[in-house]
Amino acid sequence: MRDNAKFEALVVDREQDNVFYSFKKLSLQDLPAEDVLIRVHYSSLNYKDGMAVLNRGKIVRKYPMIPGIDLVGTVEKSKSPAYQPGDPVILTGWETGETHWGGYAEYASAKAEWLVPLSNALSMKHAMSIGTAGLTAMLAIMALKKHGINREKPILVTGASGGVGSLAVAILSRLGYQVDASTGSESAHSFLRSLGATEIIDRRELAEKPRPLQSQRWGGAVDVVGGNTLSNTLAGVSYYGTVASCGLAGDNKLNATVYPFILRGIKLVGIDSNTCPPEVRKEAWNRLAEVLSAELLDELTEVHGLKDVPALSEKILRGEVHGRIVIDIQQ
Repeated sequence: MRDNAKFEALVVDREQDNVFYSFKKLSLQDLPAEDVLIRVHYSSLNYKDGMAVLNRGKIVRKYPMIPGIDLVGTVEKSKSPAYQPGDPVILTGWETGETHWGGYAEYASAKAEWLVPLSNALSMKHAMSIGTAGLTAMLAIMALKKHGINREKPILVTGASGGVGSLAVAILSRLGYQVDASTGSESAHSFLRSLGATEIIDRRELAEKPRPLQSQRWGGAVDVVGGNTLSNTLAGVSYYGTVASCGLAGDNKLNATVYPFILRGIKLVGIDSNTCPPEVRKEAWNRLAEVLSAELLDELTEVHGLKDVPALSEKILRGEVHGRIVIDIQQ
């Protein structure tokens, strides 16, 4: 592609206090100068993307910004010996869509260290069916296995109807675990059971004022909510269990005592998929390719075009989306 040729992008910009999105024609000269130029095939739509597009919360920290926290595509040009033109690559994390231009454009520019080669076992569409949400879920499950859980009891997944939660349910189920799924969406019950959840727990039960210790209901947990939900989860995990925490939707404060840690030996592990080491990121993607079948990912996924992102953002922020939304950038 010539440097002055135009391509489509969804851009969020700010004029004084007014933040707004628009579809623009950009050229390669407009992109930041990084190691690798990527022709984007697919991105995905997560809750954070919806907030960025519609200016809900402080997601975007630099303007103008192209949202889209993950993308998959082929290398167009490269200054790095690690990647050659035509190589399929994935980009997740590293504050794309927040401080670095993201996936909602036909081309993207990235540092080589941010990228992961696309596994031969995954199509580009399926890679974005997994996306940042699936990577985060797998990192959390890897932490549970590393730090210890009680396999005789179910594993709890909170915020289960969201992207990270639903994929955590699916992965755990396919690895042979019994899974309890917590959600506030009644319409998601059948969806979560189809992914393998054996019991559905109303999120209000876990949002109540926490007690120091509760009955040992779970062998471990993936918490995507935080706040009182995390505190109640810690209080309900059995001896030597692990809680992997990767969300702050409920609150960033931990209203808990030391009892779960001292009297039961509970381990609390934080999960950050944004800047995890490249070798860990690659291992997680390889495991995802092994565990999640193409058939399951097709069932989970709706594919839409770039122009649909604003309307879909409204739906995802209203909690009306279950499963994964993949954005076909070339559509």
